[in-house]
Amino acid sequence: MNAPVTISVNGRDVQVPEGISVAAAIATAGAPFRRSLTGEHRAPLCGMGVCFECRATVDGVAQQRTCLIPVRAGLRVEIDDPESGG
Repeated sequence: MNAPVTISVNGRDVQVPEGISVAAAIATAGAPFRRSLTGEHRAPLCGMGVCFECRATVDGVAQQRTCLIPVRAGLRVEIDDPESGG
């Protein structure tokens, strides 16, 4: 298992293994995934970037497919707000 690193998920510091996907880190942190414009809960479905259900803002860049991004120390993740089109 990889050494733990600290990342920020919705402003909360969490420790997760370095190199796992950001989507896995969000789940490990117990943070909710995004909601649709109609308020339905969404979550990663395919795990390979095709379904776009895992989108979040990563290091200030919106609409990133978190299943494709590996975790590294200091990463900042914000779950997209449906009010902003997330």
